[in-house]
Amino acid sequence: MNKRSRFVLILAVIALCFVFLWPSLVWYAGTPKEVQTLALSSLEKIKDYSSVMAAQDVNTLKEIQRADRTAVLGSEYAWLEKEAKKLYKKSGKTPSSPMTVREALLILSDETADPIKAAAEARVIFENRYRSQILKAKNRYSRAVKLGLDLSGGMSVIVKADLDAAVEAQKGSVSVDNEAAFREQAMTQAVETLRGRIDKFGLSEPVIRKQGEDRIYIEIPGAAETDRINTIILGKGILNIRLVDMEATSVFNQYYASHMADTFTASGKLLDPSIIPPDTEVLGLYSKDDYGLDERQGYLVIKKDIVLDGKHIKSATVGSGRLGRPEVHLTLDTEGAVIFGEFTANHVDDFLAIVSDDKVKSYARIKTAIPGGNVAIDGFGVEEAHNLQKVLQTAWLSVPLTVESQQTVGASLGEQTIRQGIKAVLLGLSLVLVFMLIWYTGAGINAVIAQILNLFMMFSILSAFGLTITLPSIAGMILTLGMAVDANVIIFERIRDELRLGKSRAAAVNAGFDRALWAVMDSNITTFIAALFLSQLGTGPIQGFAVSLAIGVFSSVFTALIVSRLIFDFGTQTLHREKINIGWGIKK
Repeated sequence: MNKRSRFVLILAVIALCFVFLWPSLVWYAGTPKEVQTLALSSLEKIKDYSSVMAAQDVNTLKEIQRADRTAVLGSEYAWLEKEAKKLYKKSGKTPSSPMTVREALLILSDETADPIKAAAEARVIFENRYRSQILKAKNRYSRAVKLGLDLSGGMSVIVKADLDAAVEAQKGSVSVDNEAAFREQAMTQAVETLRGRIDKFGLSEPVIRKQGEDRIYIEIPGAAETDRINTIILGKGILNIRLVDMEATSVFNQYYASHMADTFTASGKLLDPSIIPPDTEVLGLYSKDDYGLDERQGYLVIKKDIVLDGKHIKSATVGSGRLGRPEVHLTLDTEGAVIFGEFTANHVDDFLAIVSDDKVKSYARIKTAIPGGNVAIDGFGVEEAHNLQKVLQTAWLSVPLTVESQQTVGASLGEQTIRQGIKAVLLGLSLVLVFMLIWYTGAGINAVIAQILNLFMMFSILSAFGLTITLPSIAGMILTLGMAVDANVIIFERIRDELRLGKSRAAAVNAGFDRALWAVMDSNITTFIAALFLSQLGTGPIQGFAVSLAIGVFSSVFTALIVSRLIFDFGTQTLHREKINIGWGIKK
C-alpha cells in the first residue's frame, strides 16, 4: 500500500470514527442533565411531561394576550413565529411584523376565532416540540456509549423463577401438556411482565434478560429505591378486573379539557382529588401502537374495589365471535366463576375494565349476566386481541419469583469511579508516551500520535455498537495501550537493527516494518483469540474486559502498521529527510 492510499484510508477511518463517536460527545458533553433524565424515562412519562409543559406555555401566552392584545411574541418563541409564518404564507395572508401573540394563536387554530380551539391547537404544536426534543436526545443516547452500573450507579438484581411451582399449579390444564414448552412460555412471559412493571420507574430500556433456565438478570441504572423495586418485581394482583364509573369519567374529562396544565403532578398524581369520587381513581386507557408500545388514548375513572383478581383466570385464548370478530375467551376457576357471575348479574349495562400495572388495557359493556366462568371480551381487532391475551397470560402463567441476589451502587460512588477510571487511563497513557518520547526521542512522536488515535478509535467502536463501558472495560483499555506500544517497540527496534547495518532511512523503515509484521500479527492474534474465548465463556465483568481488549487489538494493529508507517514515509518522501532520530546513540 503506497503513501497516498494509507493517507486516504486513515482519513476515512478518522471520519468514520468521528461519526460513530459524535452521539456520545453530544450526549455526555452537550445534553443538559434534566434532558438526560427525561430522555431515559419511559415514553409515557415523556408524553405526560410534554403535555404538561405545553399546557403551561399556552396558558402563559393566553395570559399575555389577555393583558395586552397587541403584545408581540418574545425571542423565546422565535420557533413558534416561524411555524406561524408558514401557515400564514400557506393561507395567502400576511401577519404584522413583529407578529403578535394573538395572531400566532389564531393561525395555529386554522384562523378560527374560537379561543378554546386556538389554545388546543397551540398545545399540540408545543407538545410536539417538547416531545421531539426529548425523543431526539433519547435516540442519541441509544447510539452513544453506555456506562455500566459500576460507573453510572444503579441496581442489579437476579430473580429466581420457581418453574416447578408454576407447573404444579397448572396440573391438568391444557397449557401444560407440553411441559418444556410451558416452562419456556412461562419464562418469556415473566420477562415481559417484569419489563412492564419496572418501566413504571421511568426506565424505558432496563436491562432484563434470561440467565440460565430459571433466572432473570435485571439492571436498573440511576437512583433506585430498593423496597419499591422489590415490591414491583414480586408484586401480586397486578392484573385485575374493575368497574368503570362512566358518570365520573365524563365529569373528569370535561374538567381535564380545560385544566390540562394543572390536573396532574409531574409524577401523575391528581392535584385536586376532589374532582372524582373518593372510592375511585383515574387511570390511563392504553392501546398498542404500531411499534408495540403502550399509547395512552385517554382517561377512565375506575372504582378502587377489585371485582375479579387475575389469580382467578386459568387461561386466555383468542377466538372469533359473531360475524367473525375477534374475541378473547377467559376461563375462570370455580371461585372466580361465582364472583363474576353474581357481579355481572347485578351490573348489566355497566362497564368493566381490565387493569394491568395500573393501566386500563381494555373495557367493555356488560351485556348480560356471565355465569359458568367462561368470559368473552370483544370490541377490538385481531392484533389487539392477541395483545390482550398476552396481558391476561400474566395471571395464569404466573411464576413465583424470589430475589436471589441484589447489588446497589450509589450515584456518587459511580461518579467517583468514573473520575478514577479517567485518571487511570490518562495516567497510563501519559507514562507510556513519556517513556516512548524519552527512549525513542523523535520517533517516539509517532507512537504518541498512534496511541492517541488508538484510544479515539476504541471509544468510537464502543459507541458504534452501543456497548457498555465498565471498570473491567477500562482495565482492558489500559492493557491495550500497553500492547499497542509493544507493537511500536517491536517495529522501532527492527528499524534500529537495520540502521546499525548501515542502511538508509527509507531502506531501514521498509525492512523494519517488513520484519516486524508477523511478530506484531502473531502477538495480537493470540491475544484476540484469548479475548474471544473470554467473551464467549465469561459473564458480566469478564465479558466487558474481553470486548474492550478485542477492540483494542484491531485498533492497535491499525495504528502501529498503518499510521506509524505513514508518518515515517511522510518524513522520507514528502519532507525528504535522510536521517531518522529513533533513540539515543542512533541517528542516521
